[in-house]
Amino acid sequence: MSNDNIGTISPQGNIMRVENALVEEVSTQDGITGYLLISHAVPQPNCMTSIEILRLNISTNSVILNALGSSMCLYAIRKGMRVDALFSPIMTRSIPPQSNAFLVIARREFQCPLSVTVNRIAMIDVNNNFLYTGNPNNVDSQIRFVIPNSTIISDQNGNPIDLGSLQQGQMVRVTHANFQTASIPPQTTAFHVQLI
Repeated sequence: MSNDNIGTISPQGNIMRVENALVEEVSTQDGITGYLLISHAVPQPNCMTSIEILRLNISTNSVILNALGSSMCLYAIRKGMRVDALFSPIMTRSIPPQSNAFLVIARREFQCPLSVTVNRIAMIDVNNNFLYTGNPNNVDSQIRFVIPNSTIISDQNGNPIDLGSLQQGQMVRVTHANFQTASIPPQTTAFHVQLI
């Protein structure tokens, strides 16, 4: 992706802000904590601009949103995406410098838009890695979610759990691809499943 229009860091009250930063690297074990390496522009006295790297540490206190303002997990942010961020003005002297992120907003990525479905679990197929939501007695109301190994499944507190820990009738929020197969029930890939 081009480095054109990469934003600069500016103070916003007692915090720092960057808009349109380029994601260079994403690291996470659980989809909730980890870090982002972002590049941003730094104006130089000779009217030129240099590009520098900043590591934003993501903790359980960090808020990550998509462009529509819905909550999302760190795993959904990919190298090459653009983000806006609010972060601490306290930075390490390391290379690259590090700061704690308060808020990260992923800009709309047209290649892989996300949708969110909130519904009850109709059935779980642990052997084939499927999760069905909707009315268990009406296949026309259901959605079948493919659960690959990269899918993050978490309880009400955000703690990781496995597919086998879910039960029929529980309410879940599923972040998934916004395209579905034309099958009955329609099928799509789940990126994050959260008990609510």
